[in-house]
Amino acid sequence: MDHVAIDLGAKKSQICVRGADGRILEEKRWPTGDLESFLASRPTSRVIVETCAEAFCVADAARKLGHETRVVPATLVKTLGVGARRLKTDQRDARALSEVSCRIDLPSVHIPKTESRDRKTMCGMREALVGARTKIINNVRGWLRSRGRRIERGGRASFKQRVEAAWQGPLPSYVERQLLVLEVLTTQISEANAELESWAEADETCARMMTVPGVGPLTALRFVAAIDDVTRFESAHQVESYLGLVPGESSSSERQQRLSITKAGPRALRWVLVQAAWALRTRSRKPEAIPLQLWALRIEQRRGKRTAIVALARKLAGILFAIWRNGSVYDGSRGAKMI
Repeated sequence: MDHVAIDLGAKKSQICVRGADGRILEEKRWPTGDLESFLASRPTSRVIVETCAEAFCVADAARKLGHETRVVPATLVKTLGVGARRLKTDQRDARALSEVSCRIDLPSVHIPKTESRDRKTMCGMREALVGARTKIINNVRGWLRSRGRRIERGGRASFKQRVEAAWQGPLPSYVERQLLVLEVLTTQISEANAELESWAEADETCARMMTVPGVGPLTALRFVAAIDDVTRFESAHQVESYLGLVPGESSSSERQQRLSITKAGPRALRWVLVQAAWALRTRSRKPEAIPLQLWALRIEQRRGKRTAIVALARKLAGILFAIWRNGSVYDGSRGAKMI
């Protein structure tokens, strides 16, 4: 089997093809957008790419054509010789990856399904809109404070009216532009929320996950998109570790030291799980939420509120995994042990 290493670039990619004996058979640059045609001309090979924006798209094309595909983590390639001795070029990188592939069976990251990538993109696009709206609101608030004015409390829908009431006069044109963009963003965010909700309700797994108190469409979609395939994990603890919600450790010899959570894995999913935990802990009034709330309260009394919220987020991740794996819905009586 040949080994085809591709150092992906925005416009053109460097390709290095080696035979099973390690000899270089072909080297060339090829348009990144047309890599599928190159792979279609090759016999069944092992295709190696490094994780980047284009990696999964190329991996999908390679697998569709029957090639064995490896998407190597970017954190691993340096240990394989890429960029060694401060000499890094596209040609050297492709050669290094193909040479290592001839010697060992390179590990690959999980290649998620196209549907999971679409869900992740939808959530990310919606969060980008929310971030832009938050930045504009803070910008206008800062302008008012610099003029000695303070805006009254209220919801986002009435923000423009409250700004006008605080200013008590015609607003400057540069502030009007900010408020105009804010109205457009609010409309688009509402549409994005409706779209995400319809996707979550139409998905049987997400619908079951939303029976958990504090878990809404965004959390359910993020979880399904990140995990992608529930059979990848044997236990809830593996999922919690994958999401970076377990304590780290720095121990050596007789010294043992426990650290804060590792924060490995998908940061966006970890963030929404923490937000779901806050919502469950402070706002949920559902009877089925009480066991989890009491469980978190016991931890809060011993370790503090922030630690309790992270522990609750970790438990939510385990519950969502169990619901997906077992095909069940949330049962409040089994939500937490009364310790």
